[in-house]
Amino acid sequence: MKYFIIAGERSGDLHAANLYSEIRKLDSLASARGIGGKFLSNAGMEVLMDYSQLAIMGFTEVFEKLSLIRKARKLVKQELTQNSPDCIILVDYGGFNLGIARFAKSLGIKVFYYIPPKVWAWNQSRVEKLRRDVDKLFVILPFEKDFYVSFGIDAEYVGNPILDAISDFKLSADFLKRNNLDEKPIIAVLPGSRKSEIEKSLYRVLSILPAYPDHQFVVAGVDNLSASYYNHFRRNGRVDIVYEQTYDLLSHAEMAVVTSGTATLETALFRVPQVVVFATNTISYLLARLMIKVKFISLVNLIAGRKVVSELIQGNFSPADLRIELAKIHPGNTGREEMLAGYDEVISKMGNPGASSRTAMQIFNLLQKKV
Repeated sequence: MKYFIIAGERSGDLHAANLYSEIRKLDSLASARGIGGKFLSNAGMEVLMDYSQLAIMGFTEVFEKLSLIRKARKLVKQELTQNSPDCIILVDYGGFNLGIARFAKSLGIKVFYYIPPKVWAWNQSRVEKLRRDVDKLFVILPFEKDFYVSFGIDAEYVGNPILDAISDFKLSADFLKRNNLDEKPIIAVLPGSRKSEIEKSLYRVLSILPAYPDHQFVVAGVDNLSASYYNHFRRNGRVDIVYEQTYDLLSHAEMAVVTSGTATLETALFRVPQVVVFATNTISYLLARLMIKVKFISLVNLIAGRKVVSELIQGNFSPADLRIELAKIHPGNTGREEMLAGYDEVISKMGNPGASSRTAMQIFNLLQKKV
């Protein structure tokens, strides 16, 4: 069968690639085209446009990339019209994908959404678009199914692909030696993968270096940004950068400072006590405050339904506040044990690995019924 897949950012590219790999195990004649990156390309999809051209963070950045977004939308519509895939699989990236879902539906193409936009957090007007234009949602957070079903949408909790990635992870025995790290306790810093989010958080985090002479700060870098870019943050050798080794880093970390996002959940699943931080430009922040409907920004707290990890957001994200919160989760302090107990609750709610294979099986079976 012919598949069209759209993943608009790095984690979506990874999860979509794992899903397509599972689909290919079931469908020996599978072929795919779409928007993605190196992960989907390596999984066998023909990438028509790289997601990096479209990656957006914040409301104001949309205007800076309008021409590229229009180009991508035109490309996708031409592909869907001319090549008539059996289905389109949308992965996150709601601002772009919801419009494409409506167009695909109008052509009679089966529309599946894996990791749908977080409409439960903000812009719930999108719920109606999902109900109208998507044949089935495959959700990856435990509370999402009940939310969508309450609006009459066919949704299934398939587990979380992060569980698959962690289950498959093999610890590198020489991680410390290979990265020239010593035996000092590690404070892991996970600042995200986009320059805009990195620069809003990392300078503030590293300003607390003098307060931790007995620790080493290690930043999780990503390979889509150059080594010369990260060199700006090395602080005369006090800060180390490791690339594409986040799980190894978390396996060795005593504590972590994590920019809000999927990384907060990954850190919890590795049972590393963390402080969640977030900052963006003022306009984006003020607009977000008007629209966001949830009490927390970290997935850990959202899944737990209560505060498990501290969240330092925008004006509350100061070096002094960060030191206070890190002190609470230092080994031997009660805040650390309380957080680890909260992690256990989250892990229990998450269920078992297998999100990619479960989703692939359901998509394959639904397409077989169509035929």
